[in-house]
Amino acid sequence: MSEAPEPMPEADRAVPDGADLGRARGTDFLHLDDLLDDTERELRDAVRAWCDAEVVPAAQEWWEAARFPAEMVPGYAATRVAGASIQGYGCAGVSPVAEGMLCAELARGDGSIATFNAVHSGLAMTSVHLLGSEEQRERWLPSMARVETVGAVALTEPTHGSDVVSLETTARRDGDEWVLDGAKRWIGNGSVADLVVVWARDEAGDVGGFVVEQPQQRDGWDAQVIEGKISNRGVWQAHIRLDGVRVPADQRLAQARTFADTNKVLAKSRQTVAWEAVGHAVAAYEGALTYASRREQFGRPLAKNQLIQDDLARMVTLITSMQLMCTRMSELEAQGRCTIEHAAMAKLHATTAAREVVGIARDMLGGNGILLDHHVARHFADLEAVYTYEGSRTVQSLLVGRAVTGASAFR
Repeated sequence: MSEAPEPMPEADRAVPDGADLGRARGTDFLHLDDLLDDTERELRDAVRAWCDAEVVPAAQEWWEAARFPAEMVPGYAATRVAGASIQGYGCAGVSPVAEGMLCAELARGDGSIATFNAVHSGLAMTSVHLLGSEEQRERWLPSMARVETVGAVALTEPTHGSDVVSLETTARRDGDEWVLDGAKRWIGNGSVADLVVVWARDEAGDVGGFVVEQPQQRDGWDAQVIEGKISNRGVWQAHIRLDGVRVPADQRLAQARTFADTNKVLAKSRQTVAWEAVGHAVAAYEGALTYASRREQFGRPLAKNQLIQDDLARMVTLITSMQLMCTRMSELEAQGRCTIEHAAMAKLHATTAAREVVGIARDMLGGNGILLDHHVARHFADLEAVYTYEGSRTVQSLLVGRAVTGASAFR
């Protein structure tokens, strides 16, 4: 009988699992944190702490299982990110710059949580706030701010993604009700929401936002979760069919009459998405920096190598440019001067630059870069959704192109 092998030395058995790669390092090279007041900074720090303590350690599980983490909703509600820049109605009432930084922190924690927020706050609450009557705001926004009512927006259709102007879903008046018919696709929160703003054309050809409450309980509403995603697997998007769905007449958003009104919502929601890209890039960069500082190859830490330092410098420079552009965009929003073209440029730059950052980070981690427990892989995959939703890179580019040439390439 052969002798038992000698036990492996403890140092050789202790392989880091990457848990430390998800912890915040507060990347802010040009001290943009100075733009926040004390209350806003406290909110940002609370979101950062919640993500580090609750979101990051659990994100691998729900990402791999493609499971919506409903247990995270109370913690998300407590952060007060929902409708953060809305004044009144139980919302935090912070500046648009602070709201953007809060959204970036959520994305640094996990893309699925950030997308849940982008839909609930950036789209649904924004639709009610910008386009609803005062009575409608008072009716829905307070419970949405507390996240007792989860919101969604149904705009994209199976045959019309970026070409949302070609809206085919219809709304016809029948007495004191609107009757909705059509189909929607890629609707975030669409299978779990308590309130969905459905965009449809009325009989006069005008575009309206129609609030459907408790949609899962309504006749003619069918929402099926889209499966097989490789990105943002912890948040569900739905394919929705509407077959004679009835809503009360007073649940058409009072100020939603044309597609220009819809664009007001898209201009605001794309700001959220640009900030999300910042968060993903920061997460990947900080993970790579932590990894390079402790990972030894050829007898010394990776961080002492010139090529690694060059990559890290490239990453933090790109992140800083993203932070600066998004900050200026949010300052314009605070002044009432941010247009859909400003938001398009910010999303165009932020998502493109973030793609480069997460790519460098994934490469820097070597084989560990494809492991979920090292976190970078999750952000690498999730950014692909951010790169596309709320308008693809090419659509954002054409919006900017139209602004600088005065000529539209869409029609």
